[in-house]
Amino acid sequence: MLDLGFVRTNLELVEKKLRDRGQDPAALLGDFRQLDQMRRERITETEQLKARRNKLSEEVARLKKSGQDATAVMEETRTLKVRIDELEAGAGDSEQQMRAILTRIPNLTRDEVPVGPDERSNIEVKKWGELPKFDFQPKPHWELGAQLGILDLERAAKISGARFAVYWGDGAKLERALIGFMLDLHTREHGYTEVLPPFMVNSKSLYGTGQLPKFAEDLFRCTDAEGFTPGEYRDNDHWLIPTAEVPVTNLYRDETLDEAKLPISLTAYTPCFRSEAGSYGKDVRGIIRQHQFQKVELVKFARPEESDAEHEKLTRNAEEILERLELPYRRVLLCTGDTGFSSAKTFDLEVWLPGQNLYREISSCSNFDAFQARRANIRYKPKGQGKTAFVHTLNGSGLAVGRTWLAILENYQQADGTVRVPEALVCYMGGKRTIEPRPGA
Repeated sequence: MLDLGFVRTNLELVEKKLRDRGQDPAALLGDFRQLDQMRRERITETEQLKARRNKLSEEVARLKKSGQDATAVMEETRTLKVRIDELEAGAGDSEQQMRAILTRIPNLTRDEVPVGPDERSNIEVKKWGELPKFDFQPKPHWELGAQLGILDLERAAKISGARFAVYWGDGAKLERALIGFMLDLHTREHGYTEVLPPFMVNSKSLYGTGQLPKFAEDLFRCTDAEGFTPGEYRDNDHWLIPTAEVPVTNLYRDETLDEAKLPISLTAYTPCFRSEAGSYGKDVRGIIRQHQFQKVELVKFARPEESDAEHEKLTRNAEEILERLELPYRRVLLCTGDTGFSSAKTFDLEVWLPGQNLYREISSCSNFDAFQARRANIRYKPKGQGKTAFVHTLNGSGLAVGRTWLAILENYQQADGTVRVPEALVCYMGGKRTIEPRPGA
């Protein structure tokens, strides 16, 4: 969430940044300006009436001391008190309405973020790796997986519905190998602490990272979360997590962190659950867009002055997974219209998929500045200062496991239909170097 005082004094800048995102400032801000004006007027009148009341109190004391009747003056004082209480309540109500408006305002993108309406305005920052060359027509992962007997979408649809997958044999082992490989690299070499959080969270947690109230329809809720209404964020309802970002970031909700321990770097493996509302008809082939998928997440808590450097480190940590697996990729700086709700700046990593002849997002690495920390009330006390400040939060996929899985199938496929195992994963696959058709599939 944006700072109320900042928005109040920089409303024109906020409106410009919203237009840069392709948003309608009038629709999002609503009567924010009028509410602020009403609040200011009420505060001004309150201060004037308090000054008048103080003078009357002095007059009451003078009259009583001189033995004169102070009844009329005391009655005026009581009348002023009632009016002051009304004005203070009204000013407080205006502020609450303004804060409610802020819950639907996205973060302000950094000035270096390119302005544009959609992914066509994203900027390619770098490319890594040689695109593989084949002396045969490379196949997409859904064909390879089915022919090898390791990816079963039909039985998944039977037991769960569309947008689910069953992995068999070496397919399941490859998924598990990738999770272990990613966690080991991030903890042993990149300095992250591994966390295994709950896979269900309450609405307070989803509010803290910005999924609620805006993205309620993209989430799976449990029965105790039915009837959710924006503004009523509870600690006793349950939603399936859309990403480990939510529980891991909220580990420190309503806490003040020790500055000496910053930056804090955490990594977590979890399944992720998304309803994919509005995505029907998109990516219906294979496992690009699923209701359930696995992901290894990277989350950081940093001092504001260090968050840019930590953002670069986090992005490089995700890139190194792709480089160790020798998967060609590119880094893209997202434009304003493609940047997520809570993010101030995002790099997407896109892996090359030869079976589809395109690059696909495999990680989004974002700096949220203080946006999430303000919503979740995550603070630290800067050295030499008397008051606390909000940390900056960052996160990125390190990586999306399913998309890494399919990228391996497509990039390492052989002419005979087998798939070579990347060297970095051989030890995680029990020494297996080739995925061959599953017997009896």
